[in-house]
Amino acid sequence: MACLGAIPLRAQAPPPVLPHLTLAGKPKAPGLATQPAPADATGTVTVINVYDSLKPLPPNTRIAALRIMQLLPKTTPVADSPRIGYGAQKNIRAVLGTVPVESDGSAYFTAPARKPLYFQALDERGLAVQSMKSDTYLQPGDQLTCQGCHNQALRAPALSQPAARALKRAPSPITPEADGSRPFNYPRLVQTVLDRQCVGCHAKARQEGKNAIDLANAHTSYNNLRPFAFFWDGAAATPSRTTPGQFGARASRLLAVLDKGHYGLKLPADDLRRITLWLDSNSDFYGSCENTAAQDQGQVVPLTLE
Repeated sequence: MACLGAIPLRAQAPPPVLPHLTLAGKPKAPGLATQPAPADATGTVTVINVYDSLKPLPPNTRIAALRIMQLLPKTTPVADSPRIGYGAQKNIRAVLGTVPVESDGSAYFTAPARKPLYFQALDERGLAVQSMKSDTYLQPGDQLTCQGCHNQALRAPALSQPAARALKRAPSPITPEADGSRPFNYPRLVQTVLDRQCVGCHAKARQEGKNAIDLANAHTSYNNLRPFAFFWDGAAATPSRTTPGQFGARASRLLAVLDKGHYGLKLPADDLRRITLWLDSNSDFYGSCENTAAQDQGQVVPLTLE
């Protein structure tokens, strides 16, 4: 009771007012009513060092960029109806684009809020070396910081390490990837490359009785490329973490064939990027559960939920 435990009064400075670290619940000035964050609100993401990894990266690997992926909700009630790709019961995804990684392994970029995101670390060829197997979120105005990629979660960064180079500049905007990756669409992203570079020779070889797979249309080529693609299929076959350098395009038979030189074919850089992006993204076909007939024709189907 105050009358039994008297405490002398002394003038003191008022405690500091803690700033709102996100736009969520931030009061309007000068009143106390909150102001809703805009629908297209963003936050920032900092990665201190992508090379700080639980599993070592392949020797002499330089990470040049991060690919920002968005997971999309399933909007139909039955599992695998429609089937998104080779793998069973897999997430639908959209590729938002890439951001640069500095020479010290740091990255600093703006990303959309209120969307489930995950990141892939890309080498200088644009091939995914490592990928998150979980997702993360930003609130409007949020500032998310990661120490590394799959780093030891209970270890803080060393106080003596220099400040991340990426934090010495403004946050990078996300640079979009190729058409057909947001939302994902195999006919737009991959079949267009096959039509330009592969269908003619394969059709001629088949007419001559040679052993060439049929790439004539999207569903035919997709089914026939299954042995050459890379994908996780089912929960039992999906590890909790990727092993750096052993998934996606780097682990596919298709990239090995193209790198070796397929009857003298050398894909232009943009076309090869489309193929490897597909392989890094679980080699999926659809980017939405809805209106698959339109997606089969390469049409962009607007998402009802993001």
